[in-house]
Amino acid sequence: MPRPRTLNPRRQSCQHYYLLRPIPSDSLPLVELKEDPDPVFDPKERDFNETELKSVLGDFDSRFLSVLPPVDDKYTGNDELEDFEIQKPSGVLPKEIRAVDFDVQFGKKHKPSKKLKRRLQQWLWAYSFCPVVYTWTDLGNRFWPRFLRVGSCPSKRSCSVPEGMMCKPANSTHLTILRWRCMQKKGGLKCAWIPVQYPIITECKCSCSS
Repeated sequence: MPRPRTLNPRRQSCQHYYLLRPIPSDSLPLVELKEDPDPVFDPKERDFNETELKSVLGDFDSRFLSVLPPVDDKYTGNDELEDFEIQKPSGVLPKEIRAVDFDVQFGKKHKPSKKLKRRLQQWLWAYSFCPVVYTWTDLGNRFWPRFLRVGSCPSKRSCSVPEGMMCKPANSTHLTILRWRCMQKKGGLKCAWIPVQYPIITECKCSCSS
């Protein structure tokens, strides 16, 4: 099972929960979270009342959250699919693709036809397209739900012609999950589930590798 990732708790003056986000904010995906291995800090069976936990959590998006190990996701276990097959570009052809001057490549005497130019534009769009690759991650029993569908950007090959640029995170959102948090107080160890926000990559773009 993949190990949890490093999150940075930061108290918000206007909120009653911890906001977990990477620092800097564009450092996605998150790196490994180091937890105290002592089982005394683990939640007990009685702490997993699903009805109560869903009530505390509020919105439960089953597309990205799962209490049990997911078994029917076609991309589970695939860090990346060959040739970026998960998603295909759709919608309006980007203006930067339309602006590519193919006439220079062919020379003034051999300008590509409109049909060929369109095909070259579509090929370049598909080649430079950076889909988000989603995989299920096990955050461990100190998170509920413990299985989260996180996004990453393909990195097996360059996305530019000529080569040099790579797919990089371009946008992200946050999903609310619960984290088991223990604090040592005068009366002993006090533990409770607290809402936290986990950043998820939602968009990748072909960018300079630096």
